[in-house]
Amino acid sequence: MTDHGGRADEPTSYQLRPPQPPVPPAQVPAPTVAATAADADPGVGRSVGGRYRLLSRLGHGGMGTVWRAHDEVIDREVAVKEPRVPEHLGESGRNNVHARMKREALAAARIVHPSVVTIHDVVFEDGRPWIVMELVSGRSLGDRLQEGTLDPREAARIGLAVLDALEAVHAETILHRDVKPDNILLGSGDRVVLTDFGIAYVEGEQRLTETGAFVGSPEYISPERVLGREPGPASDLWSLGIVLYAAVEGVSPFRRSHTPGTLQAVLDSEPHVLSPQRSGGLGPLVMQLLRKDPAQRPPAAEVRRVLQQIAAPPPPPAPTIPVHHDAADGVTGWRRWLLPPALHGNRPAQLAVGGGVLAVVLALVLILVDPFQGDGPPEGWLVRTETEVLAADVAVPGDYKRAEGDEADMVTYADPSGVFEITFWHRVAEAADESPGADAKARRADYEKGGENTTSMEDAVVEDHGLTYQGRAATEMDTEYTPYGATEDDPVRYRFLELLIPGEKKTDPYWHVRVKTPAAGQARTDGAAIFDEVKAHFKIRGS
Repeated sequence: MTDHGGRADEPTSYQLRPPQPPVPPAQVPAPTVAATAADADPGVGRSVGGRYRLLSRLGHGGMGTVWRAHDEVIDREVAVKEPRVPEHLGESGRNNVHARMKREALAAARIVHPSVVTIHDVVFEDGRPWIVMELVSGRSLGDRLQEGTLDPREAARIGLAVLDALEAVHAETILHRDVKPDNILLGSGDRVVLTDFGIAYVEGEQRLTETGAFVGSPEYISPERVLGREPGPASDLWSLGIVLYAAVEGVSPFRRSHTPGTLQAVLDSEPHVLSPQRSGGLGPLVMQLLRKDPAQRPPAAEVRRVLQQIAAPPPPPAPTIPVHHDAADGVTGWRRWLLPPALHGNRPAQLAVGGGVLAVVLALVLILVDPFQGDGPPEGWLVRTETEVLAADVAVPGDYKRAEGDEADMVTYADPSGVFEITFWHRVAEAADESPGADAKARRADYEKGGENTTSMEDAVVEDHGLTYQGRAATEMDTEYTPYGATEDDPVRYRFLELLIPGEKKTDPYWHVRVKTPAAGQARTDGAAIFDEVKAHFKIRGS
């Protein structure tokens, strides 16, 4: 447990109702010189279990109060968690809370890992289980984020430690279910500790939560838990994704002004795409962790691989070879041992030899690397032959998922993170009142009317220009729009980058290439780069 205590009124659990306003604390007059610590806090000085003397209050949340205490038997400071029972619960409810606290201790005590808080003891006082654990010197990640965001490398380092803890937890068939910045402690020596197993759930045991309720912090709860479905390890990984998002962005992507709105956002809203400048390489990983379907989230091994790459320190700079100006004949450094002694004092001869060496090097380069063979797609991209559907070859990122559309003349490649989408059509132009086809003027008019024949959009701004593409007259279009029905909670504008290539005759099928991308931020630039590569490597068969 932290010795800082975090934000004292930060809740760690909510039921399915808006949180109630906190009860104002009783006004305590300022202590006089003669006042004792017990006068300021009645709990201070109390002995728990006959050996743990309470020294000061560290913090409190929905499941209890944490105290700094002195173990009088072995003379060390520890953290002691006192169970908290909501006032509206009856005897049965209080027993459930006490049982959950006991289960927390038993579950966490089975785990031995440097990134999981160590449980020392469980003692019963007034019929309640008090959990005694190590006192972690430091503060919570939540407190740290009050000062500003983290750089991607530090966020990845902390995320990697939390992932280590979660894997140790999951190996014991335990789910943490409340991974959030306030439950991640930053100790000395760069130690990161996951704590607060107050709502941990051991698979196979009966749930101890009340019917129709759940516990956890709303903005960190996975969609499947909001829907009341059985959670799994992927639910904790979702919460880790929110932690990483908040660490580099400074805010949770689903936080709203009240609990029902937050839960609805978890279910329905897509988070804003993280800027690569701010998130480094974390952006794609975080967006994958925040997929609504737990089966589509990356496994822990893949999360580990990405976090290790980002957390790794930068490589040291390449060593420089000093040049020593210690020769009267003007020959220094590598040239002294490369050139024969007869040329050491002959500058024209040195230039002639140097030119010859350069010519040999260039010749070798031309032999080994043919600069005129044409550029292929970027590393990690694949060229796919789409003969049956498109009568063309396409280049797409290797991890994009292929799907054929409802119609036989369309193929889509979807970005695993859900940020970008590449779609190809090869279809016959229909009547103008049904589809604009490859007619840029008709397509512009359709978009500006709301995309009645193509896609639903509002406030479309369209630009287009003609070009010659593989010997054919073609059109490029750039359209920014707001999706029809977008709310104030999800005001993101999108962008269509499109290439329209008509057939040789009006009755021939035309080709339509589209990249869908966010219209702002770094994603706008990245989407344009994807479109340029797709366009450059789209090859019509037979042309």
